[in-house]
Amino acid sequence: MEKPINIVVVLGTTRQGRATEAAAEYITRLADARDDIHVQAFDVRDLVFNNDDEGQNIKEANGKWRDMVVEADGLVIVTPEYNHGYPGSLKLALDTLLPEYMHKAVGLVGAGGGFGGARVVENLIPVVREIGLVVSSVALYFSGIKRAFDEDGNPVDDAIENRAQAFLDEVVWLSRVLKWGRENIPNK
Repeated sequence: MEKPINIVVVLGTTRQGRATEAAAEYITRLADARDDIHVQAFDVRDLVFNNDDEGQNIKEANGKWRDMVVEADGLVIVTPEYNHGYPGSLKLALDTLLPEYMHKAVGLVGAGGGFGGARVVENLIPVVREIGLVVSSVALYFSGIKRAFDEDGNPVDDAIENRAQAFLDEVVWLSRVLKWGRENIPNK
């Protein structure tokens, strides 16, 4: 058995009453139950932001986030769709780092209304590519996020687990390939 891949599941909104919390917790539980993944969860609420600076200038104030990304082989970003886009807090979080993301995998999980966050995923793809992440070809969507989970945090749609496992399979595969590349092929 190969060594588990380090994955960070990022909950990408600070909104009170956020329905995406159930989706992030669910993905984290699924990943934690697998032998091929070592998972850590990160909540953008834990970042330190201020009103007089942003971007990589606030990296040192967010050492936990930085260290988790440095150690990660891949990320899973769970984000709601707000007005066809992503939350500003997620963008601020992503902008705090840059070289730490280079040639690492990212899987995108959208959560929203009828389209399940498909528009936020499409809007995030150019952002994560620009910062050096490599986007998984499989995304995961939660339609009707406010009704997608029961009171125990389990999806009400039985088909979700198969889709979520296939999503994680792809993130693990891509993370493993990119890890091998980072370790064996010089980046010029």
